[in-house]
Amino acid sequence: MKPLHIFLVIAVLALVPWMVDSQYVFHIATMIAIMIPMALGMNMMLKIGQLTMAMPAFMGIGAYGSALLTIHLGVPPLLAMMLGALMAAAIAAAVGPVFLRIKGVYFVLLTYAFGQIINLVFQEWTSLFGGNNGLYGIPKFSIFGMRLTSTPQYYVMGLMLATLVYVAVRAIERSDIGAIFQSLNENEMLSRSIGSNAIAWRIAAFTFSALAAGFSGGGYAFYIGFLSPDAFGFRLSVDLIVINAVGGVHSALGPLLGAILVVPLPELLRDARQYQLLIYGVCLMVFLIFIRQGLVSLIQRRRSAA
Repeated sequence: MKPLHIFLVIAVLALVPWMVDSQYVFHIATMIAIMIPMALGMNMMLKIGQLTMAMPAFMGIGAYGSALLTIHLGVPPLLAMMLGALMAAAIAAAVGPVFLRIKGVYFVLLTYAFGQIINLVFQEWTSLFGGNNGLYGIPKFSIFGMRLTSTPQYYVMGLMLATLVYVAVRAIERSDIGAIFQSLNENEMLSRSIGSNAIAWRIAAFTFSALAAGFSGGGYAFYIGFLSPDAFGFRLSVDLIVINAVGGVHSALGPLLGAILVVPLPELLRDARQYQLLIYGVCLMVFLIFIRQGLVSLIQRRRSAA
């Protein structure tokens, strides 16, 4: 399948909510759009051979940061979203030099512990974050004097955000930086031997992933209008892993396809919610056994055959 054909298929899928004209469909589509930057951030880390469990924490930092700046300081929502994402990126850049000296399962456990600590702060610091009762009163997003009040408007905002992050990841993928990331995953010793600063590039990838998660968090905060620590727990990390496994890790298109397929599952399986993790496990097994490189590999095979 040619890139133009893929683009047209995705464009048609993006127009489906308007074709159906259902608030329920618009809500699911908006959640897909909000999840895509996070999935792309996770994909960036997987490209350098590191599985991070800190993405929900960075999303939470972006979400709470955006909301609190708007509620307490009256910062315009667009600027608050940008600052919230930058907060997440700054924290990633600060802890990255320590975290990224560790690899494998120890890195996974370290980022998991970091995520749990951040979530615990959201729960226990009730005067600032509202604790488990949640943070209310988040104003609606507004830009250039236009206030977003309907789900279709937030869907457009989510699409714009997802497109920007996708274009950025795609540009990195096709640049020399993308080649460096691939070399860090495949043969770090060789990469070091030709002068690459492995730690610095790993920190850069970690910081970018946090920035993407922070933007997702800001979009989520303004769309939902309520924040709870529950939304930024371990379950979200599992979702991101499944999205990348189903879509494919080796291309930015993978997380895009994975999000379109995986994000609607909780809604489709609402009546069998207790079996959701089991179904996720079965999906993972099927893809890892029969389609190891994800859905994007099927497209690449067809393109090669053509």
